[in-house]
Parts: sequence; C-alpha cells; structure tokens
Amino acid sequence: MNAKDLLAQYQTTRAHTEALAAPLSAEDQMIQSMPDASPTKWHLGHTTWFFETFILCEHQPGHKEFDPAHRTLFNSYYNGIGEQYPRPKRGMMSRPPLQRVMEWRHHTDQAIEHLLTHATEAQLATIAPLLTLGIHHEQQHQELLLTDIKHGLWQNPTWPALFPATDTPPRDAADTTHNNDSAHHWQPLDEGDYTIGHDDHAPNAQGFAFDNERPAHTVRLQAAELAPHPVTNKEWQQFMDEGGYQDPLHWLSDGWAWRTREGIEAPLYWRKTKEGHWHYFTLRGDKPVDPTEPVTHISYYEADAYARWRGARLPTEFEWEATKPENVANWEWTASAYAPYPGFHPAKGAVGEYNGKFMVNQMVLRGHSGATPPGHARPTYRNFFYPDARWQFTGLRLARNSTPTTRKG
Repeated sequence: MNAKDLLAQYQTTRAHTEALAAPLSAEDQMIQSMPDASPTKWHLGHTTWFFETFILCEHQPGHKEFDPAHRTLFNSYYNGIGEQYPRPKRGMMSRPPLQRVMEWRHHTDQAIEHLLTHATEAQLATIAPLLTLGIHHEQQHQELLLTDIKHGLWQNPTWPALFPATDTPPRDAADTTHNNDSAHHWQPLDEGDYTIGHDDHAPNAQGFAFDNERPAHTVRLQAAELAPHPVTNKEWQQFMDEGGYQDPLHWLSDGWAWRTREGIEAPLYWRKTKEGHWHYFTLRGDKPVDPTEPVTHISYYEADAYARWRGARLPTEFEWEATKPENVANWEWTASAYAPYPGFHPAKGAVGEYNGKFMVNQMVLRGHSGATPPGHARPTYRNFFYPDARWQFTGLRLARNSTPTTRKG
C-alpha cells in the first residue's frame, strides 16, 4: 500500500472513532461501569498513545511527546513501555480533560500525515506494518467503545439511548424461526485435513491479520455438523422457561458456581416488565425482546449449558473456520481455549505484547458483531475473552458429531 492510500485509511479510521464518540457528552465519556470496561475518553487517548508511542517516538526524528504523562496514563498493558495507570481506576482520571485529549489526537494526526508525506520508500517499508497494526487496533477499540458505553449507560435506570430509536417492530417469530432439528439444514463438515489460520503467501490471502492468526497450519477434523443459524432469542427463552438456568446438570462446575454466585437467570441487559414481558437494553434504548434475533450478551458458561441442554455442543474454532458459517450476527463462542498456533512467534519488542501474553484461561470466539467496523472481520479472526464475559456482543451456534465421511480431494 502506498503512502497516500495508507494515510487515507488512517484518517478514515480516526474519523470514525470520533464519530462514534460524538453523541456522548464529556460526562458520558468519563463513565467506567466495571473494571473490564474503559471510559470513552480513555479509548480516544489510548488509540492515540499507540500511534505516538510505536510510530512517532520511534520513527519520527526529533518528535517530542505531546505530554510525557500520557505515556503512563494511556498505556494499557505494555510492560515493555513502562508503568500503567491502574485499569479499574480509569474512570477516576478526570485530567487530562476531554478537550486536551482531542487536541492530542489532532496533533498526532498532523504528525502522522507529515511523516507519511515525507517518508522515503525505505522508511515507509518500516512504518507501514506498524501503522496498519495501529489502524486495526483502533478498529478493535471502536467496538470496545460501543460495548463499554452500552454497559455504562445501562447503569442509568432511565436506560438512555446512544443512537436514535427506530419504529420498526419485532418480526413475527412464527414466520422466521429456524428449526435446529432439521438435519438436512445443518452444514456438514467432512472428516479430513484442513488449513487453519492466515497464510500471507496463499493466492486468496486477505491482507492484514493479527499475529495470533498465524501461522497457517493443518488440522485433522472429525466429521461434524454446524447449525445453519445462531441460536435465537426465542430458542433461548425456551431454555429459560424449561429451567435451564436452574438445572446444574447442564452446567460446567465453574459455570454453575458463577451462575449461583452472580444470580444469573437471563442474558445480560434482559429484564421482565411488570406485565411479564421480556425487554432488553440496546444502544437504541429499551426494546421488547425480538424472538427472531440471535441471542447476545451471554457468557461461555451460558452458551455451553445451552448446547448441553439441546443435546449438542459448541463447535471448535477450527470447525467454525473450516465451515465459514453464514448468518453471523455476533461473536460466537467456540469450545476452543485461546492458545498459540504451532510455530507462533510474537513480534519483537513491546508491540509483541499485543496478543501472545493473553494466551491462557480464555476462550476463543469467531465471527463479528454489528459493532465490528466494516472490513475488520475475516474467517481467520480470533477474538478471546474470559468465560464469564457478557458485555461484548457474544452469542452461539450449535455443533454436533455426525457419521464420518472422508473428505474428498
């Protein structure tokens, strides 16, 4: 990619982040509703910190940090860079004020533009991979910005909307609900060897990929079938109505302990009205639960329990990638623990802390959500969260074993 196109992609990404934050007041942008979430202002600052720290400070001769205090305040987890402000306390960080953070963003944007405009071919060859990584990093934070502010606004008993509400009523579930028990509708996966992961040298390589998607490697899969659609709200309500949350036989031991301790009886953001109807909180405010929509905001524990209740299971991330399911609406939990691929090597230096050091005690999700920026999703993308996480747009798709059929070819 040449410097002009790279700069255009950078500017588009930066503008989109600011557009997402635009409806929020300065007070809104200070909200941190739980340790896992971050204030919008922090997302605006941290994504700027990434470009300043890894590109401008390293590759722009004579560059001076906009404010040396930002190196600590907006460092997320890069120990190779230095100390970090405690993550659970980001909502207490009233200084720098929002206006100062925005000045920093625009100052950094001007510096990046100058760097790219004047870079030699040799400099661009070094800068381009880091800048591309930074663009995709900011796109990840665009999704996090939305999920984090949704959780924050949910704390308000008036359930305020971030975006204007629509007048479109829920669709009739009787007309659109799928039947998971129709075997001929399940997507078959033949037994055989499959190439998993991103291969930069493949003819159909799709450009950028994070290091945790590499290297491409071969896995042997047994015959299986994946459901043609994600589990819907109507199907989930049946699980609830038939006591799925109360029967420990469906649950993993850790999951049952979590469900009991937290009093979990429904997906996150669901509530029952005085009239006995289920509603849920969305970025457009309070809405009746649409029975045809894919269920979302569920933990791995809940997804696994539902699958067991249905007499099925969650697919592995390799089964998911091999079948490339359609009708993806949310990040879908898989049965795979987040671990390195054979031959995985993180990047050298502090930037190598991006993914590799989190490969423990987390589960892989595949797919994308409505909050994922356009062009950011791909079949090899590996998202990962702890099994009790629910504030992301997380859902599930069922899988089951099938009669072995050797893959042809």
